[in-house]
Amino acid sequence: MQKILGYLRKAVQQYHMLDDGDRVAVGVSGGKDSLILLWGLVRLRDILEINYEISAVSVDPCFDGIAADFSGITEYCKKIGVEHKIIPTHIGEIVFDIRKEKSPCSLCARMRRGALNNFAADNNFTKLALGHNLDDSVETFLMNLLTEGRIGCYSPVTLLDDKKLTLIRPLVLAPEKDIRRAAKKLELPVFKLNCKADGHTNRQHTKELTAFLEKENHGSKMRIFGAMQRDLDDWQIK
Repeated sequence: MQKILGYLRKAVQQYHMLDDGDRVAVGVSGGKDSLILLWGLVRLRDILEINYEISAVSVDPCFDGIAADFSGITEYCKKIGVEHKIIPTHIGEIVFDIRKEKSPCSLCARMRRGALNNFAADNNFTKLALGHNLDDSVETFLMNLLTEGRIGCYSPVTLLDDKKLTLIRPLVLAPEKDIRRAAKKLELPVFKLNCKADGHTNRQHTKELTAFLEKENHGSKMRIFGAMQRDLDDWQIK
């Protein structure tokens, strides 16, 4: 767990993610990354001696018209003294039944992000924290390169001018394997939303490609990540 806190602390300080007085909404999907992020931000508050508020926010796509069971998340939030808000939506119906998307992940992700952004802005949060890790960043970079023919990735810190909200990704320096170990050791209430596209997405294919590249050429993932930090404008420390 100390390793995870180290990654978080370095990212928060390196990219100037948090300030005294911030109200932070943490997007909690139920996966290991978002739960580790929530746990870490609670712990980090005392370590860094930065006075910020934390709330957990879960967007429910209501896949197949059924509300997801976030009860384990709610109980965990009570345990650590964090408010938990669930936002019910019709995202599942729109993506699969109305739009009938063949590649649903992009639209689903945009709509879930929009719901989070709107909730955070409407409730006067100053920061919205998302659980993207180092592996996610490399995979996104490769997906943009291979499917869109462009060099780019999301930024560790993004200012949403229209909403007076800053989006932060405090886990960007943390490898997925370390997050997985920590989540298991902490016995976090991890669960997956019941999405019919799970395991059959471009993201999953890119994850498998990244694993193959790492197996064939050990260290390739960290070299790609290093290049991103050096050469992508949005990743360079201002």
